[in-house]
Amino acid sequence: MRALNQRLVLQRLRDQGPATRPQIAGETGLSKPTVGQALLDLEQCGLVRAAGHSLSGPGRAAVVYRAAPEAGHVAAVDIGRRSIRVAVADLDGSIVARLDEPNRCRSAGALVRTVSGAVARAVAAAGLAPGDVVATVVGTPGIPDARTGTVHRAPNLPGWERRGLLHELADELCAHGSELVVENDANLCAVGEHALGAALGVDVLVCLTVGTGIGMGVLVDGRLFRGAHGAAGEIADLPVGSGGTRAKRPGPMEDAAAAHAVVALARELGVRKARTAKDVFRLAREGDPLALRVVEAEAVHLAHAVAAVTAVLDPGLIVLGGGIGGNADLLAEPMRRALAATTPITAEIIAGQLGSEAVLAGAITTALGTARELVFDRREPRRA
Repeated sequence: MRALNQRLVLQRLRDQGPATRPQIAGETGLSKPTVGQALLDLEQCGLVRAAGHSLSGPGRAAVVYRAAPEAGHVAAVDIGRRSIRVAVADLDGSIVARLDEPNRCRSAGALVRTVSGAVARAVAAAGLAPGDVVATVVGTPGIPDARTGTVHRAPNLPGWERRGLLHELADELCAHGSELVVENDANLCAVGEHALGAALGVDVLVCLTVGTGIGMGVLVDGRLFRGAHGAAGEIADLPVGSGGTRAKRPGPMEDAAAAHAVVALARELGVRKARTAKDVFRLAREGDPLALRVVEAEAVHLAHAVAAVTAVLDPGLIVLGGGIGGNADLLAEPMRRALAATTPITAEIIAGQLGSEAVLAGAITTALGTARELVFDRREPRRA
């Protein structure tokens, strides 16, 4: 019962911010003495600390308590084909260190070492010891399989599908007791936008990420939906046109709508100044008619993917993310037109608000859920 009271008081402070003992008692239904004992216990464990005094009301000023953000830290990693992003945050979710570096790795072993080194540097930059990190969440393309330690369907990262790879990553990142979760990057993008971005408060949403690859994160009732095998949202394998599916990778939808396909179509149509997908969208904004044709074709492909998901899930919102998905100002309207021709109900299509930070935001959000439980379960009174 004592632990339950402590948990209730701590949850109140985390969910609603600093409060006095009378405020906590009134909002939780616990007696003032019970709240006082819980606060004392939590303060001795370093999970709660005094944050000043309240001057409102008659009598002596009451002590204001808050959850201690420094009681633990989390690490978040976003592994992309061209870059690796790392962030370290406290238990409030405030980022205390941030690191970006290019991904030049040509083997899975090199990528594991690079990720491990990047996390170590970020932790050191935050002035922390490795053991201060309670939980680490890594976002990656593909379908992580914790049982076999394998990432399936990640062809854009050389060697990343090797069996047992995630066990090697855990050995590197968890040497000091940190809990590790490896999650699909599109899933984390959806979690990030739902927690901190464009999808705040939306119960049913899909986050379509398009860049080097293509993927989709799905939230139902505000919770991440992974499917029976963790493969929910793997839309790269959706068929395109009447050709049916193909065994080769990337899948048909990725082959038709990812960045390389945008560039290939631009070259086919004679857009001479388009070396990258970014160039194509820049030219389209400048009014280049051929680049606008490429954008229209891309929007139709993406609408095809969204139509299939809309028919099953009826999402309240479709968030576009990734290097290509970030061009919602050009893609959203032609996507709506294409969808209107195939589905009776079309969800709102908007750009994500977090941009390239969406995966890290989702990773931090996910890590905090684990870390806050762990610091409570591992609590011990501080030595004098």
